Amino acid sequence: MNKEILFESFDLKGLQLKNRVVMAPMTRSRSDNPGNVATELTALYYKQRSSAGLIITEGTYVSRDAVGAINVPAIYTDEQVEGWKLVTNAVHQQGGKIFAQLWHVGRLSHPDLLNGELPLAPSALNPMAQVFTFEGFKDTVKARKMTLEDIQKTISDFKNAAINAMKAGFDGVELHAANGYLLHQFFNLYSNTRQDQYGGSIENRARILFDILDELQTIMDIKQVGVRLNPSLHGIQGMMLDEESIAVHNYIVDKLNDYDLAYLHLTEPFTDISGNPLAIQKVAKHFRPIYKGTLIINRGFNKETANQVLNDGDADLVAFGTPYIANPDLVERFKVDAPLNQPDSSTFYTPGEKGYTDYPSLPEKSVSIL
Repeated sequence: MNKEILFESFDLKGLQLKNRVVMAPMTRSRSDNPGNVATELTALYYKQRSSAGLIITEGTYVSRDAVGAINVPAIYTDEQVEGWKLVTNAVHQQGGKIFAQLWHVGRLSHPDLLNGELPLAPSALNPMAQVFTFEGFKDTVKARKMTLEDIQKTISDFKNAAINAMKAGFDGVELHAANGYLLHQFFNLYSNTRQDQYGGSIENRARILFDILDELQTIMDIKQVGVRLNPSLHGIQGMMLDEESIAVHNYIVDKLNDYDLAYLHLTEPFTDISGNPLAIQKVAKHFRPIYKGTLIINRGFNKETANQVLNDGDADLVAFGTPYIANPDLVERFKVDAPLNQPDSSTFYTPGEKGYTDYPSLPEKSVSIL
């Protein structure tokens, strides 16, 4: 019989989590205001979900160049910092803990979102995907290859965003190096054809991540930094696995042991990659022996499978995405085996409270036994 480890407290490098349930980062597109500022509505959304051991926010753009969709809260202006303070205060008042996910989409953008400029990327390639603009979905275009100066500016943008996150009261930050976005684009041979210090060898393609971590170490405790990776992403977000996808992620994860990070956040495959020799089939099981620190695993877990992966020792914390959209009290529902609300996908990215803050929690009497 598996122990219900999911509800046990956890010491995250000195940050005390009340359970091992993590709310995964999910874009919700509610900052439909000119400054892309988190609002009181955003604060309510996260406050409702603060019984999670740890909340990781939706990706928040580190600069104007980082934008890849409409109505997403950013973290590069003073006004945006003030908006996020509403969120951190609301979560902390409930005894919750919250990290900001720092995000740059790279080539997964469109000139309509960038004041007419081309998206920045490791190489001048088109991901052949679609992005959501004010006029609906549009096909991506060929990106502009980043100069070394562009890369240094981007590293500084991540550093400044981390400074802003600390000003806003976050407990830490997560670097989004997954899901086909900018940092992930540097790792992959099909999206990075550079021949300078940021391309070619595995070490060079991984360099930008460690350059950012080195900068963050100068302005904050590295124990407040997590990294997210998606090693087996294939066929979506413009990304295809290459013959060195496993090797580059093995290198990155092993080198992350040199940094006393808050955690490494990994994602199991998004799509069926069974039989694909370029893919890691079981991500947590593969990286658990390599990574010596705290490991969060995400993708398609329920209460039973979450407890299983924790009991097996393949992860320390489990992140839940979609279930948190419709179940603000997910932890409480898991504890009493209550049925889960079903999410309405038509309101995932629409403005307003519908499908955002209006999902019901359990009646008080049904959770009073907790």
